[in-house]
Order: sequence, then C-alpha cells, then structure tokens
Amino acid sequence: MIPFALLSPETGESLKADTPHSLRDAGTGARWPVIDGIPYLRTGRSDLVLRTLELLDAGKADLALEGLLADQDDWWTGPSADPLDLHELVRDREKLTLRDAVRLLGWGRVGDYFVHRWSDPTYLAGLALLEAHWNDPVCVFEFACGIGHYLREFALRGLKVAGADVVFAKLWVARHWVVGTGAQLVCFDAGSPHWPIPEAPVDLVVCNDAFYFLDDKADVLDNLRQNAGDDGWLVLSHIHNSGRPGFSAGRAVSAAEIEELFPDGLVYDDADLMRALVEARAPSPRAPSELTGVEAFSVVAGPGMRPAPRAIVDGITLPRAGTRLRLNPLYAPDPAGGYRIAWPSERYEAEYGGLATYPVHSEGPETLDWAGGVAAPGVERVRTREYVDLPERW
Repeated sequence: MIPFALLSPETGESLKADTPHSLRDAGTGARWPVIDGIPYLRTGRSDLVLRTLELLDAGKADLALEGLLADQDDWWTGPSADPLDLHELVRDREKLTLRDAVRLLGWGRVGDYFVHRWSDPTYLAGLALLEAHWNDPVCVFEFACGIGHYLREFALRGLKVAGADVVFAKLWVARHWVVGTGAQLVCFDAGSPHWPIPEAPVDLVVCNDAFYFLDDKADVLDNLRQNAGDDGWLVLSHIHNSGRPGFSAGRAVSAAEIEELFPDGLVYDDADLMRALVEARAPSPRAPSELTGVEAFSVVAGPGMRPAPRAIVDGITLPRAGTRLRLNPLYAPDPAGGYRIAWPSERYEAEYGGLATYPVHSEGPETLDWAGGVAAPGVERVRTREYVDLPERW
C-alpha cells in the first residue's frame, strides 16, 4: 500500500481521519466518507456524501455502502442498479463470485469486459508496453484502475500499489475480489478543482483504456506527471484514435494531439504491442504521424522510462511460476470435442473477435500447472491467453 496524503478535492486542504469512516477538511471542517478503506471524494455529489455520512454515523454501514455502489460515472448509459440486487450483494459479499458481483451491480456489457479482461486485447497491449519498458519499479499508481486487473499483477509481484477511479463500485469490487486489502484505493473525479493526491511521487503511473474519456487531458496528464515525480515514468495505453471510429464512447485524440501531449514519449500502435507479445519480440515505436490510421495509441513517457523497448519474453506478461492456470473462460465445451469460444455478446465478438490472440478451438484440459519461463510446457498457450491466471473467486 502507498499511504497517500490526501487533499480535499474542493479546497485543496489536507484531509485527516476524524472517525474510522470519515475524513475531515483541515480548513473548512467538511467531511468525506470512507468505506472499506476507500475514501469517496467525488465532487458534485454533496447530497450523496451527506446521506452516506449520516448512515455511517448512525452505524448503518451496509446501507451507506449500497448508496455508494449505485453511483456511476457521467458516461454511463445503462439502467440504474436494482436496489434489491445491491442489498443482496452487500449482504452476501463474502460468498459471492466476481461474476455474481458484476451481475448484481447491473453492469451489463461493461461487466462482460471486466470479467474477461485477463485476455482482452486492450489489456494485453498494456501489459506488453509495461514489460517492454520495465525497470523494476517499487511503487505503482494506476489512474482509472477499474476493478484492479493491473493492480493485481503488480501486487502479486510484491510492488506497493495504489489506484483511483471515479466509480466507487469498481474500487470496492477491486478490494473484495481482485486486489485485496493491500492496495490504497481512492474515488475521485479527474476534473476536481484540486487533485486529491498531488504529493505522491511513485516510480510508475499507469492509465489503460481510459485517457481518451477525459475532458482536460493536458491538466490530468500534468497531475499524473507530478505523481511520477522527477524519476518516474508513465504508461498510458489504448488511447482511442479520433481518426478511426471505434466502439467506445469518449473523446478520442488525433495523432497530432498525441505528439503535442507527449513530446518526450515513445508512441506505439496497440495492435503491434499485442503481436509483439505473441511473437516474443520487442515492439516498435513510431512517429505519431505514421500512426494516423491505427485504432488506438499507446505511449510511454517520463524521465524514468527505458530509452528503448526490450523483447517481451518472460516478464509481467507471463504469470508467476507455480500458478495453476485455468482455461480461458471464454471457452465452452464443444459437442465435437474439446472446447470452442462462446462469445459473451455480439458486441464483444465484433470488438475483439478479430484481434483475439487465443485460438477458436482448444483441446483443454481445464487447468494447467504453470512452471514458468520461456521453455515451460504450454508457454505458447499461456502467451496467447488460451490459459489465464484468474482471481480465486472469479
């Protein structure tokens, strides 16, 4: 865990614990709720903040939690979560699976992406970029961390980790099903008047599949650079290209904007990063002007980055030795024998089917004891994500 010194997103004053479930603004005395160690610092939610604090002060922590779990980001277009489903989730959280949690939260197609992200092309591109420039960081902060897929990989390798997201429910799911209690998690808006974690220099700052959503990209990037400090580095992967329409919402950027935002960056085509992972080679950075037709950009920047990418062979893209891997849950039994991909939705297939690194058909078995290393049995099946390392309560 990285013990961030938090500031009020409204005033910039220091926040200090005044009860086990709240923080207080040192200047104004305003309070902010904390549940399961996750501060809720969203601005523009004063009624929700007040109601949550009233319930927490009254000893009704589960009801307070249900209220925060219903909160969504401004891009959400799906229905609101069913209050009865949220009550069931909170009541039975110790025995439910990650898939149960996603279903009860009513995340729909977004939930499909979360539960299968361990083999999603966008996720793998980010892992490949990290490995290509890996320099043994100690402390990692992930902005827009979602339910903590990357944080889990970092934590399993002994790194101190912290993450932030605008949706409290995602952080709460990360805490209970993906990362555990060892991560510092904070809920806040990127566009807050004050960045709540300015004095938090870390070795590595990560943002995957989210940067294109942001309004004030230059301001957010400046804050992330401050978090990385004078010696850290930044990895921002899968930034949608405005020159090539895709599936996701957000405010995509052009190749020219990438060049302006990252004058010190090495820029990659996401698709090349995935191919480099499968082919066990180094990816090739290119000038932004040469990438005008790609689906998405990935960038590494900052003084702490490696000056040149190395081959993606046996680093963070492969599971730890000794891990029991499971057959990718996208596979279902094939009546003709073995297993065949069964897409969770038509949209998922349309977005990822053509980019998938795993084969359409697998002979199994359902688990694989992974010895680790480039010569281990099954290494190619692991590299392509035919087999994946899933959380225990997946």
